[in-house]
This record gives sequence, C-alpha cells and structure tokens, in this order.
Amino acid sequence: MPRPRPGGPQQAANTVVIELSEQKLLRAIYSERQLQEVLAELWFNHFNVDARKGRVRFMLTEYERDAIRPYVLGSFRDLLGATAKSPAMLFYLDNFMSASGMARQAQNRIPRGLNENYGRELMELHTLGVDSGYTQKDVTEVARAFTGWTIGNPREMAARGGATAIGGRSGFFFNPRLHDDREKVVLGHRIKGGGGPGGMADGEQVLDLLAAHPSTARFIAAKLSRRFVSDTPAAALVDRVAARFTETKGDLREVMHTLLLSPEFLAPEATRAKVKTPFEFLVSALRATGATVSSARPLIRTMQDLGMPLYQCQPPTGYKDTAEAWASTGALVNRMNVAQALGTGQLAGTTVNTAETHTTLEALLPGLSDTTRATMARATNEAERLALTLEFQRR
Repeated sequence: MPRPRPGGPQQAANTVVIELSEQKLLRAIYSERQLQEVLAELWFNHFNVDARKGRVRFMLTEYERDAIRPYVLGSFRDLLGATAKSPAMLFYLDNFMSASGMARQAQNRIPRGLNENYGRELMELHTLGVDSGYTQKDVTEVARAFTGWTIGNPREMAARGGATAIGGRSGFFFNPRLHDDREKVVLGHRIKGGGGPGGMADGEQVLDLLAAHPSTARFIAAKLSRRFVSDTPAAALVDRVAARFTETKGDLREVMHTLLLSPEFLAPEATRAKVKTPFEFLVSALRATGATVSSARPLIRTMQDLGMPLYQCQPPTGYKDTAEAWASTGALVNRMNVAQALGTGQLAGTTVNTAETHTTLEALLPGLSDTTRATMARATNEAERLALTLEFQRR
C-alpha cells in the first residue's frame, strides 16, 4: 500500500501555488524578454482563474504554460480557444458541469444542467465588453453552444498534478451526450447545431464570431492602451489599435507594434502616467537595484502584504490596472516599508548590488519631483537615499 505524502493533499496543493509564484517572480525579475513577461501577466489577468477554487491550483501549471504564454504575441483567436479548452478555465467558471437537461456523468454522478458562468464571462470580460449590446438571451445561447465542453475526472487530474492532454479523458474533451444539439442564435448569427464531431463546432463557431467582432477589437484595444499608456487613453489611440486588430484578424504582435510605436505611447506625458501594480513595483525595484534573489519564497509573502497575492484574485475580472485600485494611503505605506527593507538590505531573500545601486540613483533622479528630491536630500546615507528613491510609484 503506497505511503501517503507528508502533509497530505492540502500541502501538495499549496506547494503548487508557491512554486508557480516563485517562477513568476523570478522570470519577471531576471528575464531579458521584458515585454513578453509583461504580456504574460496581462493576459493571465485578462483570462483570470483563482487558484483557491477547488482543484484549479493543480491545473495552473498547464494553464499558464500551454494556454497563455505561447499566444501572448500570437493570434487572439488562438489564445481565446486555448483558454476555452483549458481545464483550469473549464473548472473555474464551471463549464465542465454544463449540459443540456440534467444529464449525469456516469463516473462521478455529478448533477448537471445548463451553466451560464463561462458564457457570460466569455462575452463580458474576455471579448465584447460589458456595454457591447449583447443580451441575456445571447448569454444563454452561448452557454448552450458550450455544453459538452468538459474535463475528465477532476480528482484524477489532481492526482496527476494537473497533467492534461487535449482529447484525453484526464484533460479537456468534448462529450456529445452532454451537448445541446439544437439550433442557436448568437448576436443575430444562426448556428445550426450538430456541426463538427458531435456538436463541438458550435462552440468553435461562437469563438470565431466573438474574436472577429468589432466590439472585441475595441475592448481589447482599450485594455492594452489603458495598460501601456494611460488610465484614460485617448479615443484616437484606441481607434487605431482596434483598427489594426481588425485588419490583422487579431494578430497581437501587430497590435502591440501599433501601440508601442504610437505618438501617445512615446509622448513625454505618458512617462510616469501609470501607477504601478504591486507586482510591477516589487519587480521593478529588484531589477533597478540589480538585486540577487537567493530565495523567492519570502517575496510571495511580500506580494500578499502589498495586496496582490499571486494566482489568488477571486473575481474573474482579474486585478485592476488603474490608479484607484492601488493608490490608497495604506497601500503606499506598505510600499514604503518594502522599499526601506530593500534599500537597507533587510528584504528577506534578496541582496542589493551596491555598485548598481549608485547607477540606479543617478538614472532615476532626473525624473523625480522637486519635493521628492528635497526629501531624499535629508537622507543620512546611501541606503536611505535608495529606499526613498525606490518608493517610485509610477512607470
């Protein structure tokens, strides 16, 4: 009889999230592909799943590795399809239980009926946006199209550490017995039903429709412009980025090319226009000081203290990327404490590169306000000056 692992299932589950959080931090701190890391964080947040829901944490490795990272500079339609088929998303938004009528899966006897969670978030958060004109009837029709998109036994997946394979019964598969095969009408488009192998093509047609919709182009353009330029991006910029999204059929590399070479992104007023999220703040401080991270585990606790625990955002909206979410007095005090700990060599798991510290101070000083410079002038040593400089909240 196999001996149980020390700590049991709960410890194993916690270990998955801890190790993934460590790799996310280390990639962001040390990677030379900074844009790719920024986009990986952005798109994971866009297609958010919460590790604390059931067995989602056992599916996170596959989700970020296979459904997010390969597509951050690829096709939006491919990214959308990969997340739609990911066991993590199917479990998080309950679509793995969605079925026509009250069918029951023989192997685990789960009661099933139509579940609209994924259909609603697919349109509201992943593609069209909340004010795009879809109706509750559209939500229901989309949910019907995705009946039968399910996963194998979640307990088996957890036992295998989340290992999945498209088409395999331990990962995503289409179960025609759970599918609503009748005709559907989504946003005025008729889906005859029964297309493809056992009706799976119904869901694929919905993804095609939503990925190519003008509202999706504008919604994604606004999100990217807000993330990279301003909390309130100019309408002209959003229009150009949306037009490029449409022209290229959602080629995210081309979309980013248009955005990053835009006059709005390159304008002086775009510099330090955005308040950093806690993740950006911590990573940028460690990169700026050339810090050596001997252990990333204490930094996971730091992220929790800063109000942004990794992989643990409960609502499907993901973490907000605007100043109102991160610029409270309490949040700024927490950042000050982290900056002082790093600047004085007391941030657990890290060692500051003193030679690079001086270079960092010199590089940052020209962009600081007169008030900040006056405060820094009162510092009694280089470590205090660094701590004050690292309180920089904007990017």
